[in-house]
Amino acid sequence: MKKYAVFIIIAIVVLACLFFIPTKNNMSGNDLWKNATYTQDTEFGMGEKTLFVKVVALEKSVTFTINTNKKTVGEALVEHNLISGDNGQYGLYVKVVNGIKADYDIDKSYWAFTKNNESMTSGVDKAEFLDGEHYELVYTK
Repeated sequence: MKKYAVFIIIAIVVLACLFFIPTKNNMSGNDLWKNATYTQDTEFGMGEKTLFVKVVALEKSVTFTINTNKKTVGEALVEHNLISGDNGQYGLYVKVVNGIKADYDIDKSYWAFTKNNESMTSGVDKAEFLDGEHYELVYTK
């Protein structure tokens, strides 16, 4: 009888531990944002054109107002160290936005690039913008 009691206690402890061990699939917004460079809306630069980029990751977001003379969204973001990634045959594959990493090879996450909540057909480094336009980079999994 004691053997069964010990087995039951061990099983209960193991099951209880499984509920409290963090996994990549149950990452909270706080975990994702702990490496963020900016956690509040921020303005950059002194250029002639203004670009608005909203960064959305889980339930949080920040908006960057970027005053720049650059031609593309990517150039403006790189100018202020807001994005980084790998250059490939299709251009810049953005892996880090505002210090938050998304890597499809690790956990199937990536940064979706949108304008007015509609998917862009080009990458950030090819997207030329007009003064006052709004874009989004959305952490997607």
